[in-house]
Amino acid sequence: MAHPAQIKIAATYMRGGTSKGVFFRLQDLPEAAQIPGAARDALLLRVIGSPDPYDKQIDGMGAATSSTSKTVILSKSIKADHDVDYLFGQVSIDKPFVDWSGNCGNLSAAVGPFAISNGLVDASRVPHNGVAIVRIWQANIGKTIIAHVPITDGAVQETGDFELDGVTFPAAEVQLEFINPAAEEEGAGGSMFPTGNLIDELEVPGVGTLKVTMINAGIPTIFVNAQDIGYTGTELQSDINGDPKALSKFETIRAYGALRMGLIQHLDEAATRQHTPKVAIVAAPAGYTASSGKAVAAADVDLLVRAMSMGKLHHAMMGTAAVAIGTAAAISGTLVNLAAGGSKRSAVRFGHPSGTLRVGAEATQENGEWKVTKAIMSRSARVLMEGTVRVPGDVI
Repeated sequence: MAHPAQIKIAATYMRGGTSKGVFFRLQDLPEAAQIPGAARDALLLRVIGSPDPYDKQIDGMGAATSSTSKTVILSKSIKADHDVDYLFGQVSIDKPFVDWSGNCGNLSAAVGPFAISNGLVDASRVPHNGVAIVRIWQANIGKTIIAHVPITDGAVQETGDFELDGVTFPAAEVQLEFINPAAEEEGAGGSMFPTGNLIDELEVPGVGTLKVTMINAGIPTIFVNAQDIGYTGTELQSDINGDPKALSKFETIRAYGALRMGLIQHLDEAATRQHTPKVAIVAAPAGYTASSGKAVAAADVDLLVRAMSMGKLHHAMMGTAAVAIGTAAAISGTLVNLAAGGSKRSAVRFGHPSGTLRVGAEATQENGEWKVTKAIMSRSARVLMEGTVRVPGDVI
């Protein structure tokens, strides 16, 4: 019996921050996958190796974690004053769907370098030596990201001495500015705080009534005090990801929080929206040993944060969740701000399972509504492999 041959698609495998994924130029995708829909999703699922009942993604480019089951599609921007349009797809590991509901802040660091190297940024905007300013339109959430990409001898500089906890080797620093990161299309009335409150009481059956801060900034996020659900904020992945009851508890909190935020209309919709919202626990500073063995002292951080991604505790911190952390920390009275001491601040350094991360944000209140003009953080990015990825020809 004859079977269709594999097809080749130009692709680049890149690390961005503490994530990695498969990057495509829109124009290089098969014609049927150049538009949103079932054909595109089927292609990306097969590229990554999903759905995989073994949770390994052996027959694809994924590496069986939420941080590595990712795809990016880039094209020259159709938006005025932007260079590149960036679309992010979070591929489910064990289910046949791609979640397009949010951004990946970590892979955002790789968008500028890829765009420059692949001719998506006008050559006149790239200095021979210096820093290229790449204006990115984040198409999933309709937001602008500004990437500061180092350039040496006309090419993207990837190597350097910038160290990022959660990434083994140093690389060149890429600074990201998330412009007006509060979501406008999500939740009640497009508010940064969809309920209008800095702290809400959220009833979660089987868990209890929890104090939560629910915020739409960077990515919709539900913050909970760690101690309120039996944690200290110093947990590592092994403390939570091997506990089915803990994972179920976090997913229940996420589902009821999504409903309260107006992100879904019925609880069962949460299962088809795994990427958002995120759930994170916060706690006051305390010393702990990071997953790398590095000692983090209480004096090294302003607060502790642990965040769930795609149903598991993240090994470091999602970039978009870091934006939410920085924004919430800048607003007096949120659980994040209170965990950091309750004072007014424009930046925080928080502890996560792999170490620490600093993020800055400026928040103001206008006519009773909180606004944040930008959030800033540094990441790094590197090409791991480039060429073509192959998939069976009958995928689409």
